Amino acid sequence: MSTDLALMSATDLIAGFRDHSISPREATAAALDQISAHNDRFNAYCLIDVDGAMAAAGAAEARWQAGTPMGPLDGVPTSIKDLSLTKGWPTLRGSKIIDPAQAWTDDAPYVAHLRSAGAVFLGKTTTPEYGWKGVTDSLLTGITRNPWDDRKTPGGSSGGAAVAAATGMGALHQGSDGGGSIRMPAGYTGIYGLKATYGQVPSWPASPFGTLSHAGPMTRTVRDAALMLKVMAQHDPRDWYGLPAPHHDWTAATETSIAGWRIAYSPDLGHATVDPEIAALVAKAVHVLRDLGADVEEVEAPIPPCRDVFEAHWFAGAINLARDWSDATRAQLDPGLNDIISAGAQITLADYQAAVSQREVIGMAMNSFFADYDALLTPTLPIAAFDAGQEVPTGSGLPRWYDWSPFSYPFNLSQHPAASMPCGLTSDGLPAGLQIVSAKYREDKILAISAAYEQVQPIQLPALD
Repeated sequence: MSTDLALMSATDLIAGFRDHSISPREATAAALDQISAHNDRFNAYCLIDVDGAMAAAGAAEARWQAGTPMGPLDGVPTSIKDLSLTKGWPTLRGSKIIDPAQAWTDDAPYVAHLRSAGAVFLGKTTTPEYGWKGVTDSLLTGITRNPWDDRKTPGGSSGGAAVAAATGMGALHQGSDGGGSIRMPAGYTGIYGLKATYGQVPSWPASPFGTLSHAGPMTRTVRDAALMLKVMAQHDPRDWYGLPAPHHDWTAATETSIAGWRIAYSPDLGHATVDPEIAALVAKAVHVLRDLGADVEEVEAPIPPCRDVFEAHWFAGAINLARDWSDATRAQLDPGLNDIISAGAQITLADYQAAVSQREVIGMAMNSFFADYDALLTPTLPIAAFDAGQEVPTGSGLPRWYDWSPFSYPFNLSQHPAASMPCGLTSDGLPAGLQIVSAKYREDKILAISAAYEQVQPIQLPALD
């Protein structure tokens, strides 16, 4: 019963809180039981606050009993990624160079919004150091592992959040995404992850990787993601890029028909090599959407390869991160992070400005593309999860993590919303993902397509020993 309760959606938990068939204390205890049973194996959480979570759940329970819930998430077990400031808890960013004993007095905007909506914070989820790579391991917190096969990576940098979602260690999980860091781990762990339009979810302090970095929900159902996004997306003046508060209910989009929608499909973005099994699973998902009435058209890639443009921005972000660090400080870092800091030091202002200009072309091209299409479909990832503890698959010869993830970072450059929807398992029992991208500010279209697919192909979760 505890496991069943831990795997319930936030939507169902709230319904149970409302009719008193479930209590927030029971739901929180079930999530904490899952953490106790499985975190040592998978390393999803780097901080667990049992006492704080149970106290918050007790307060939520009293509010529900009085008929005065604090907000739309009151009592729902929730995690925060350890890149996000959270009042009262250290934010160590997977790094040994941050002092955990300093005062921690601020919430990031979306953390504050989740807290004010009544979310029960269980703890902080693991991330690679400063979120610099697409897998989740660090010198501080060790290796995070995939619940479908603990020899494999869950991806990153929101790998801890993805594993927590897949294993019932909470219902709602906050992620961030600078080059795929929500979608890659969602794809590798078989959960739902949505990177909102840049600025839709306010962020503070600004990411060292600048305007590449987006935030969003990671959940076990599409409707839960819509519910969580509505809360996270409230305006906060600390983010000077932030958009006004949304005036629509994204949960309504999950009940919208996609019949007649014009959807584009690019199986390789014109240049990526995709594992045949992954390609077949994605093609099957595309066929499901056609059966649901969407007009899905295979198209040429809407943008050219943009690896070098991303790399210039990512490396510039790394040198920005390290600009005040001494050699002694840098000696304590993940060697790969040090590598890209050194590469960033070689980028000239002219190089960076050229990359900015190329990025503008990419963004305009995608804006124009979505004047004709409701959405674009691609694989989330071209390969299945590989061995944990490695930045790239062993023997692949690939230089960096983004070389095995060519479908994600283009939409950080363009700043468009994008999600990963699970679309089946390989013959080795590892998840594949369908990426759904849409026009800026049209998360509703992504949620509608995702929910329509989910109705036919519900999200599967791993069987835990």
